Amino acid sequence: MIRLSAKDNAALSAMTHEEPLIAKITVNPNLPNGLRSQSVLIIHEPAAIPDGFGLVLLAFDGEIANAPVNTVRLSNDIRYLKENDVIKFYPAGCKINVLYRKEANVNTFLLTERCNSFCIMCSQPPRDIDDSYLVDDILEALPLIHPETPEIGFSGGETTLIGYDSFTRLIQAAKNHLPNTSLHILSNGRNFNNLDLAIKVSRVQHQDLMIGIPLYADYSQLHDFIVQADGAFDETIRGILNLKRCQVPVEIRVVIHQENYHRLPRLAEFITRNLLFVDHVALMGLEMIGFAKSNQQALWIDPYDYRHELQDAVETMAKAGMKVSIYNTPFCVVPEAIRCHAVKSISDWKNDYLDECSKCSAKHQCGGFFSWNLSKPSLHIQPL
Repeated sequence: MIRLSAKDNAALSAMTHEEPLIAKITVNPNLPNGLRSQSVLIIHEPAAIPDGFGLVLLAFDGEIANAPVNTVRLSNDIRYLKENDVIKFYPAGCKINVLYRKEANVNTFLLTERCNSFCIMCSQPPRDIDDSYLVDDILEALPLIHPETPEIGFSGGETTLIGYDSFTRLIQAAKNHLPNTSLHILSNGRNFNNLDLAIKVSRVQHQDLMIGIPLYADYSQLHDFIVQADGAFDETIRGILNLKRCQVPVEIRVVIHQENYHRLPRLAEFITRNLLFVDHVALMGLEMIGFAKSNQQALWIDPYDYRHELQDAVETMAKAGMKVSIYNTPFCVVPEAIRCHAVKSISDWKNDYLDECSKCSAKHQCGGFFSWNLSKPSLHIQPL
């Protein structure tokens, strides 16, 4: 597991910053003077420290003489920082949040913690707080992201709750600053029930956009129970229809657990009959954190135990010509006939493997486990 935040950094000199700083990491001490004040220099071994950088991070222990202003010794947890990574530094307390890692397989930005659903397995339980500053942070970070980044994501909370104008402004900024980068946005889809929002998103004409929307059952009562919101199923379906009407790509996401695994074949039939035009369907293993951990007795099911339902659903949609993938599921418990649909989907910062996985010839194809799922893995893990 890779930590994306550290509070135990230590200031080694006076701080001239009064407000948090968002900036890009460089390892080049000879950066032109005109670029230094907007850059963060990271040093991995004792050396002379040049002046003029907005922040200097020391990724080693030991004494340092005559440290310039704004010099900080990094926590061991984030000494992995490299060229072109982007951080947010809080001068009060020396906290550092890692916003972007160039070498990461996934970089996702949190837009808000607020949500209009209350899903029983939510991995990030919503909080009703004013976190509007997050939009400004992302707008400041986007120009700093390396232009060859293949994909970034926007997540929540419910991403559209930042306001329709802010939502489309972020999509536009991603398009402008990262014209070769795909953008994946998570939303519960309910606010796209308003056709105006779908039209606004469509008018941005982002070159490679996908909006991932959950659909947890083939009928309203079960979906609404899982998301704890009456009427959510109907709003979500209308939202998907509105987005596709506006030619915005849509991915349907199905998190599988004890409450809905038995409906997978029926849900696949529903999707192929009514939503055949969506661009992708992801069938996803349960992430045991947040509400899923609190409700694990009611929700947890070994992926091995729903393998038949999973295979039925995948084959139904694949035969209908749909693009379907299996996420967050160890390769060895996926039925062999549908392993071609299994994807290494877990973000590297929260991805781990069991000891027995080191003997597996298919480890390079396997997504492994969420770091917090290691205490509750499938009972049927075995090297292939």
